[in-house]
Amino acid sequence: MIMKYIGVHVEPTGGIVYAPAEAARVGARAFSVMTSAKGFRFAEMPSEAEVSAFHAACGEYGFGPDMILPHAGLMINLASPDRRKGALARKAFVEEMRYCEALGLTMLNFHPGAHLNVATVDDALRRVAESVNTALDRTRGVTAVIENSAGQGTSVGSDFEHLARIIELVDDKSRVGVCVDTCHAFSAGLDLSTPEGYDEVWRQFDATVGRQYLRAIHLNDDARALGSHIDRHAPIGEGTLGKWFFRRFINDPRFDSMPIILETPSHTLWPQEIAWLYSLVSEPTRRD
Repeated sequence: MIMKYIGVHVEPTGGIVYAPAEAARVGARAFSVMTSAKGFRFAEMPSEAEVSAFHAACGEYGFGPDMILPHAGLMINLASPDRRKGALARKAFVEEMRYCEALGLTMLNFHPGAHLNVATVDDALRRVAESVNTALDRTRGVTAVIENSAGQGTSVGSDFEHLARIIELVDDKSRVGVCVDTCHAFSAGLDLSTPEGYDEVWRQFDATVGRQYLRAIHLNDDARALGSHIDRHAPIGEGTLGKWFFRRFINDPRFDSMPIILETPSHTLWPQEIAWLYSLVSEPTRRD
């Protein structure tokens, strides 16, 4: 039985309290939402009234905390080699973890950041792990979920070895995980578009990171070529990953019972994209 929980990244007017209704409106069974503004600022702790309203909305629309994947602010660079900026990023990350804890959420997805050509990759990965350790020490019940990158610019996290290194340096491994973004993976050179490549990518993930750390998927098509190292999402089935990949993925039981979040560029297409993906269940995984 296929148990896929496909959702979308919503940006509801009025705040996170309205996120469950916005996700349900497009037929989602999971959702992601920013825990702070798109710019760099600290998350504002929710009031008791907001917490109660959020829980009520999640109950009304059927979203459990394990199918909600909040996303940390995009400007938080935990890999920053600058002492002052790195300290601010770490403080912001801790606050966003606290925000999730206050709402009773169990995960926070984040980008590991960039070394800016000032430090080595390993130094950058160490700084990310140090920030995760600080955040885990100061919160309870929330897992820090690292997202792989496309390798654009000086960003770290495009190689599975980078993700494994961060996890290696995290003290509480029960509260660290990974979200694989399929567009980022393809742009980083991981060929998910062929049967042989698909199997090899997930074999590499299991061998390098460990399947036990996979907590979520960002399911996106890619607007650029394999190995472009450019992060440009495309609508589902209209990019370079190809329709075969989505048929294979949706019928792969390894990705059951976890949030699968669409971050595709056209919000108006979300209902059709979700419906099309569910229509692929049990279809043959032929090549188009």
